[in-house]
Amino acid sequence: MNHIRETKAWTINGLVVAAIATVLLAIGVLLVVRSTSIANNELLNPTVFAIGSTLLLLTGLLMLGFFVVQPNQAEVLILFGRYIGSVREPGLYWTLPLVVQRQRISLRVRNFNSEQLKVNDAQGSPIEIAAVVVWRVVDSAKAIFDVETFREFVAIQSETALRAIASRYPYDNYELEAQSLRGNPDDVADALKHETQARLEVAGVQVIDARITHLAYAPEIAQAMLRRQQAVAVIAAKERIVEGAMGMVEMALTRLSEQRVVELDEERKAAMVNNLLVALVSENATQPVINTGTLYT
Repeated sequence: MNHIRETKAWTINGLVVAAIATVLLAIGVLLVVRSTSIANNELLNPTVFAIGSTLLLLTGLLMLGFFVVQPNQAEVLILFGRYIGSVREPGLYWTLPLVVQRQRISLRVRNFNSEQLKVNDAQGSPIEIAAVVVWRVVDSAKAIFDVETFREFVAIQSETALRAIASRYPYDNYELEAQSLRGNPDDVADALKHETQARLEVAGVQVIDARITHLAYAPEIAQAMLRRQQAVAVIAAKERIVEGAMGMVEMALTRLSEQRVVELDEERKAAMVNNLLVALVSENATQPVINTGTLYT
């Protein structure tokens, strides 16, 4: 495939040509007026009239070559089907009329809001996802000549990149080292930006930002996945509670031993560990039993 890159077009300052056209117009009108008699409706000097008419016709042709480039806009110039360059600098310009075709393209920043797509995540669960892609054209030649319609190309390729990213990550993951769509939004946004940029490079488009705007489980599994999330959350909370309780029991036994408060045999240590764990891990308030005798009665 023959890729075309943007180049600067040769143009003439429109103000200079406008001044020349004004002079030609004034001379042409003056010659036409002087070569005719308005009162008698007669042609006094056919040669002067022909020159004046030619100058007026030339002025009209010159007027067809003017074009204005606004800020953040580009004018793509084509001569007999061949790309001859683009004009980016704002101002009034002039180029050959009739033979040079012009196509205007905006270089302003634009947004593409995708539809809510239904895809499967990395774990095979159906999810709904949508994103917004902020983009702009940076190569007017690629945008015009390398793709059919660059706006439709951006839309289709952005949704394709979003599907690829959604299938690469799980919706949620409680493992600390594993990334997920919900748990790592910044990393996922960065991956989506690079994936979209790689697909839109051929169209001369720069992706400025890409973010997920909607993320949810598909309705048919939403309730089941909610219960799963709640169960995983409860298990994770229980693990933290048990870890904390074990640390407190270990600390209590260590300090009793170091300060020689009381000497406990293995059986009594086991009983103490059991009582402390029950008191610390239990979800309900525990009722203490006070032993007024010895430890062995």
